[in-house]
Amino acid sequence: MTHNDANDLNLSVKPTDLKPLFKTNAFRHASAIALDWLIIAATIIACSYYFTWYTYLVAVLVIGARMHALAILMHDASHYRFLKNRKWNDRMTNWLIMYPLFSSIEVYRQNHMRHHRHLNTEDDPDWVSKLGKKSFTFPKTKQAFLLQILSYFTLVQGIKDAIWFLKRFSVSTEAKQKKAKGQKNRASLIFMLTLFALLTVFNGWAYYGLFWVIPYLSTFFMFQYIRSVAEHFGELAYDHLLTSTRTVKTNLLEQFLLAPHNVGYHLEHHLYPAVPFYNLPKLHNLLMEGEDYKEKAHVTQGYFVGLFNELGKVGELIPQNG
Repeated sequence: MTHNDANDLNLSVKPTDLKPLFKTNAFRHASAIALDWLIIAATIIACSYYFTWYTYLVAVLVIGARMHALAILMHDASHYRFLKNRKWNDRMTNWLIMYPLFSSIEVYRQNHMRHHRHLNTEDDPDWVSKLGKKSFTFPKTKQAFLLQILSYFTLVQGIKDAIWFLKRFSVSTEAKQKKAKGQKNRASLIFMLTLFALLTVFNGWAYYGLFWVIPYLSTFFMFQYIRSVAEHFGELAYDHLLTSTRTVKTNLLEQFLLAPHNVGYHLEHHLYPAVPFYNLPKLHNLLMEGEDYKEKAHVTQGYFVGLFNELGKVGELIPQNG
């Protein structure tokens, strides 16, 4: 069985029940982007008006969380779940999300599609890049995991992650994409030059450093790390598609900080990547009606308690490729 073929599983799901869940809604996606940016803007304004060390810390947490949320919306767009016109799907996602985050949807997609095709195998670039790294080696003590998370507030770990991230997602492995990459680079350059010109004209460099660069190099990568661990590491059996990743059920605070836009339903996403983020809870409930899924699926109750406890347990850490 391949790791990404839901058709090989006995999920007891009728195609007629699944079909409505594949339908995309561009307005819902665009509204989610707008709301994330609105929260970022409101946070910057509020913190600027009431600037103290603790309001700034809250601002860094909120802005990093919304950066992460925007990245999740980009992830949906990488599966063409935003706009039906694929060119505009990528163009709008780049300008609204990825160029501000110093990357592009095209280079992310190259990596991500291979991750889906070869989940948790030697051909999965995400898995290979993390396997053996100390931060992704489990089990570990709760203290060690907390120290890893807190290290992001020094910016050192975030800078390391940023360098690692940009190297991984900036290398084109497809010769046929050289032209597209060149076009992307020109568009990205135009975006950055425009941004820098506006920051200079309106004396915004200090704000950019405080409210974008620092959250990017701290809490943005911190939330990315926690989510990445939750998706594919820590007490997973890796012997079956339903045990090769986990779904994490969340409360409202966890949804805002750690699992925006239903990204906690990661097992469901790997089974049916064409289902947009706003339909993942419905997909989860539908799958839970099947005994095979209900019995075997790795579902964790919460990040703060469930995931935190699982990461300290001994489990099978090396995936099976069968």
